[in-house]
Amino acid sequence: MATEDSEDEVGKNNLSEESSDTFDVIIIGAGAAGVGAAIALAHAGVEDFLLVDRDVVGSSFASWPKETRFITPSFPSNSIGMLDLNSIAIGISPAFSMKVEHPNGAQYASHLQDLADYFELPISENTDVEEIQKLDEMFHITTSNGMVKAKNIIWAAGEFQYPRLSGFVGSELCRHTASVTEYSNLPGDDFIIIGGYESGIDAAYHLARCGKKIRVFDKNSPWGEGSSDPSISLATFTFERMLDPSFESNVELFSDSAIKSVTLVEENYHVTTSENEVFKSKVKPLLASGFEGSHKFVSHLFEKRDDGFPLLSDQDESTIMPGMYLCGPSVRHDNHDFCFIFKYRQRFGVVAESIASSLGIETEEFVEAYRGWGMYLDDLSCCGQECLTC
Repeated sequence: MATEDSEDEVGKNNLSEESSDTFDVIIIGAGAAGVGAAIALAHAGVEDFLLVDRDVVGSSFASWPKETRFITPSFPSNSIGMLDLNSIAIGISPAFSMKVEHPNGAQYASHLQDLADYFELPISENTDVEEIQKLDEMFHITTSNGMVKAKNIIWAAGEFQYPRLSGFVGSELCRHTASVTEYSNLPGDDFIIIGGYESGIDAAYHLARCGKKIRVFDKNSPWGEGSSDPSISLATFTFERMLDPSFESNVELFSDSAIKSVTLVEENYHVTTSENEVFKSKVKPLLASGFEGSHKFVSHLFEKRDDGFPLLSDQDESTIMPGMYLCGPSVRHDNHDFCFIFKYRQRFGVVAESIASSLGIETEEFVEAYRGWGMYLDDLSCCGQECLTC
């Protein structure tokens, strides 16, 4: 299931090549979803679990472009019973510990490592998951460091390391924003960005502040979307940055402009829209097309929804493979999209309670505590309400 080679560095609690350990739960992925789910399991009374990651804790966040920051603000509001939007555990506030409102990826990766250390989470880093099978009611997980077995699996491998690279002819000629290390170091003065949601506007903002000229194309009109759902509309933080003088003077937005193809003609990139308009640039176009997500690696363990995402039970469990759970930005229920931390963290408690109950652990106090912090969302009828405007 790996797509990149891992470092040879030995991670803490790494599995040995001869190991064949058995656990109640294996959590795959040590990002925000994996670390958050692990803390919830511990709070629910589950002790026999292991976090496995093909790299290190928070590595996807550490891979963000240097300038990219969280669009959701952190605020130390725990004292009044309102959990910090960027927190993945009850009572924890990244704002309080980091003193940053909009952390960058490296800062948040460090925060996740601090949480893993504080809660003493058992982690096997630099451990690639190669195959998952269920035999005799136990999952057999083949890894680069040996075989492990588990009664339950939580797939929390995230999506940033799995960008969507297709979608139109010539997409391979573009550079995905996920591969950018630092926008200020990109050569060229005239950029075309394909995709106008958060990552596309983020790229345009940083390039504009460097004095670059940018054209942004999107098949929809994210900057004109009136929905209150942050999965559909741009974040307030993004709209605010679009008011920056450098953005207004250097960025041109093209809505309802689907891209049909990209070709390279005599050292010029030709970007052709569905209306057969052609735009040219000497700079390789930036692709801000989102992410395929890691759930594609375990698609055989889930039924599939019409939109291609895994079909889940009310406890975020596979409907065809009992004991196989999903946590993170790929979680979908009906028309509800749990793509941001403050959304998908609300399901950690649901998964932890389901697993703890299956192990015979009493969960009433756990559920009450998590529900009180807004970390146990089991009634989805309250989701999707639009904001009132005056």
